[in-house]
Amino acid sequence: MTLVSTMLPIDVVLGVIVYWLLLGLAGLLLQNGRFITQFIFPAGALGALVLAAAALSGLGGAVNVTVLQLGLPDLPFHLRMDSLSSFFVLLLGSASVGISLYSAGYFRAMEGGTLGLLCFEYHVFLASMVMVLLSDDAYMFMVAWETMALSSYFLVATDHHVPDIRKAGYLYLLVAHIGAIAILLSFGVMQGGHGIGAYTFDAMRGAHLSTFWSSIAFLLALLGFGAKAGVLPMHVWLPEAYPAAPSPVSALLSGVLLKTAIYGILRVTFDLLETHQWWWGMIALALGLITAVFGVMFAAVQGDMKRLLAYSSIENAGLLLAGIGLTIIFHVYGKDALAALSLTATLYHCLNHAFFKSLLFIGTGSILHATGERNMGRLGGLIRKMPWAAALMLVGVLSISGLPPFNGFVSEWLLLQAFLLSPGLPNNYINMLIPVAAAVIALAAALAAYVMVKFYGIIFLGQHREKALEHAHDAGIWERIGLTWLAIGCVALGLAPVFVVQQLDQVTRVLIGHGLGNAAAGWLFLAPVDIERASYSPVIFLLAVVGVMLATTLMVRHFYHGRLRRGPAWDCGFPAQNARMQDTAEGFGQPIRRIFEPFFKIESELPSAFDTHPRYHGRSDDRIWFALYLPIKRITEKLSSLVSLLQHGRIHLYLAYTFVTLIVLLIFV
Repeated sequence: MTLVSTMLPIDVVLGVIVYWLLLGLAGLLLQNGRFITQFIFPAGALGALVLAAAALSGLGGAVNVTVLQLGLPDLPFHLRMDSLSSFFVLLLGSASVGISLYSAGYFRAMEGGTLGLLCFEYHVFLASMVMVLLSDDAYMFMVAWETMALSSYFLVATDHHVPDIRKAGYLYLLVAHIGAIAILLSFGVMQGGHGIGAYTFDAMRGAHLSTFWSSIAFLLALLGFGAKAGVLPMHVWLPEAYPAAPSPVSALLSGVLLKTAIYGILRVTFDLLETHQWWWGMIALALGLITAVFGVMFAAVQGDMKRLLAYSSIENAGLLLAGIGLTIIFHVYGKDALAALSLTATLYHCLNHAFFKSLLFIGTGSILHATGERNMGRLGGLIRKMPWAAALMLVGVLSISGLPPFNGFVSEWLLLQAFLLSPGLPNNYINMLIPVAAAVIALAAALAAYVMVKFYGIIFLGQHREKALEHAHDAGIWERIGLTWLAIGCVALGLAPVFVVQQLDQVTRVLIGHGLGNAAAGWLFLAPVDIERASYSPVIFLLAVVGVMLATTLMVRHFYHGRLRRGPAWDCGFPAQNARMQDTAEGFGQPIRRIFEPFFKIESELPSAFDTHPRYHGRSDDRIWFALYLPIKRITEKLSSLVSLLQHGRIHLYLAYTFVTLIVLLIFV
């Protein structure tokens, strides 16, 4: 007991990392499917729970540092656990508990050899993400970052025998390495030319860069970490990789991996860089708003449920980046109370998104297991066959839609408060744009709710669109436990905002020197600025909703008792209704496609009145892919074809190349 009490949080976290690696190695060596699903994945969830507890104990405590002699000579690995890293480790641990428990049921039908390899990659992925969050030097960070990228690539390409999945994995790896190069260059700029000994983050904090070089470092970091977060225009990998990966992996990619990019931006901007410029915030804010609206527009027109959730992740990444941009602006102009508010909203939304998006992704995994379908146009009526999954996913849908008293409402409400309560800043352009930005945030939130109505309604409500759905089954016991864990997190984070904000104060005070210490009027009301201006109590809201429902039920029973009868719903005078008369996923997204038509590259095939076999086909593609990435692809292919002219497979030509090279060297050297 004494040994446990004297252990530092960073020691516990490092112990969990080693524990995860051993679990992954055991799965790889044993290759016993039953043992992996019944023991290793639940044991991994237990490690994640310990990790979350250690991170929570380290939040706001003393900074823990340690050095591991595992790197190159004279280049050891430096690790640091402060409030910022503790918060993101807490996020990772708490979300991965539910995902790992769910994985115990989801992967039960996989073959032992394939499952053993996946188990190893899965736990290496978890361990590498924690190492990214603990890294305190550029060398350790890049090693962990690349390990994270490679392990997640292999997880995305689990079903590599499918050509589209191989393409998705390759695209993900390509964009990941482009981002990694930008991050490495950012570290090189912050190193300040002080030699190899200045590779630690402590040295970078004291580099005292000029405004120019600080700006270069920030822009490179924004590019590199933005690529991992799916920020425009580096988003193209995300809607391909998330659907390609197994559902628990998709949950980790969206719920946790995306947050490592947000962590990187916060670490570089508010910790490693000494000076800040207002226009940094404007760039981040503009990119975030564009990304948010883009993501939710494309989510609205998707027919594949995992692609819909992938584009929704792009939207949420945009909201997070917009919150960071607003924080930078307020911080530069000395509005630290509002900077703390916007940063609190950003961190809160990171935690919320980890729970509700992980819940929705693994919920789609249960639907895939039960039906074998990802296309929402072939689903419907599953609430009768999958009541557990339907009820738990409803919590995620209400949360991501920003409805009180669930968690998504709190962070979006705090972010809107930061926009709406902002005073006049000494910059007329910013004062003009902030109300517009608030309107864009409100638009994105409203469209997100629209998307979730489509998502849940098409899948679970109405009648079955395919006869095979009659044989659908509900989620298994391990899957239910994982879903329930994440659903409880959504409810708890929504009902206890005062406690969460008090914990987030430990992070905001470290990064910007200010918190929302007076944001709570007791434990019941959350008042971000002043209780007389704006306050929110989820408990009272919940009690009011429950009270109205109970009162309505009692009144109906009292006044209409004995005069009620049950009967079928009104069928508009046409009793021969079937599933074909229900609104489809394509039809639900048609208004958005029409309103925002210039933003889509639309291909459609419409039947005429004379077609004996009418067929409708519609597709909405990303214009950025065709305008930016396809030209780059064609140029690369042409350059590659020119280089290939040098290689004919003939040995005498290669000897001639060598001879000419020697002659040139003799002449010019």
